[in-house]
Formats: sequence, C-alpha cells, structure tokens
Amino acid sequence: MKKLVLTVAAVFAFGFANAQDKKEDSGAGFSKGDLFVSGAVGFGSEKTGDLETSGFTFSPALGYFVTENIALGARLDFTSSTESEPGVDDTDTSRFGAEVFGRYYWTPASQFSVFGELAVGFGSNKVEQGPAEFKTKDFGINAGVGVNYFLSDNWSIEAGWAGLGYNTNDNGGDGAEKTNSFGLAIDLTAINFGLNYKF
Repeated sequence: MKKLVLTVAAVFAFGFANAQDKKEDSGAGFSKGDLFVSGAVGFGSEKTGDLETSGFTFSPALGYFVTENIALGARLDFTSSTESEPGVDDTDTSRFGAEVFGRYYWTPASQFSVFGELAVGFGSNKVEQGPAEFKTKDFGINAGVGVNYFLSDNWSIEAGWAGLGYNTNDNGGDGAEKTNSFGLAIDLTAINFGLNYKF
C-alpha cells in the first residue's frame, strides 16, 4: 500500500512538473526584458437635429519590464472633436496629454496577474469657436489597480481602474484660480479595458 501511495504521488508530481514546463514553454506571461504596446484609436460622429459632432482619439502606450515584477512605461493621449450647427461658428476641442507610469505585477509570469499602477501626467486643452480661443493645462498623479490575462503567447487583455488621485487644472491661467481635486473614486463602472501585445 505504501508503494502504491508513493507511486501515485510520484505520478502526480511528474504530471504537475510537466504541466508547469509546458506552461513556461508556452510563453504566456511577462518576464524581465519584455516590451508591450497597447492603446486606443477611435473615430465617431453623432447628429442630433442640426447639431453634428465628430471626434477622433489616438492613445498609444508602451511598457517595459525592468525587473521580473516591475514595468515602466509611457502613454500619449490625443483627442479632437468638432461641433457644428448651421448659423453658428464651429466649436473645435482638442487635447494633448502625456503620462509616465510604473506598475508592480504580483504574478507576472502567470497567465493571469494583478497589478498596481502609479501614473504622473500632464495635458493641454484648447477650445476654439470662431475667433475665440480658450486654453487650459492640467496635471495629475493617480494610482489604481488592474488585471492582465493572456489569451495567447503575445496577446493579453487588460482591465484597469484608477482609484486614488490628485489632479489640478489652471482654468486658463492669467490669474485664474486653479481647480484642485483629490479623492478616492470607488466607481466600478469606470473600468478601462484594453488589449496588449507583448514582444
């Protein structure tokens, strides 16, 4: 009986080790030196009566694993929209932003991993209507959590949620009072989803 138990234990151990080897060979998960890209590209238009709105978004992101668990990266954000209505000057709104981030992944080599992120960024916003122009600048420090799940060796889906942050907007400068906000947002409807490609 003792030999049977030892044999079964050995078979299970061999099977588990073999499964782990296959998982490691599959390439799913992150490791030191991995590079990943993600982002968003979008275009949309809407019409309500005579009011037409169109917009464009381009937001690429790049990350690099400097250690087994830590990734550093950067994001860019460009959005542009136009509102037009007969007899009224078009309203053009544009934004450019840049952000650097650091992430800690708890189980990066696994198919599924949870991570925490700290990001620092700034942006400039411009609204134009006819000859009138209004510009603002903003700055923010935000922390959040996310999950990453590999669909294949190179592709993974990601869901992120920014929960704690400090943000400020200069409201156009030139003596205008700034708007400062700090808080913990527990809004689970504000989860962002994305697709990553690992090199």
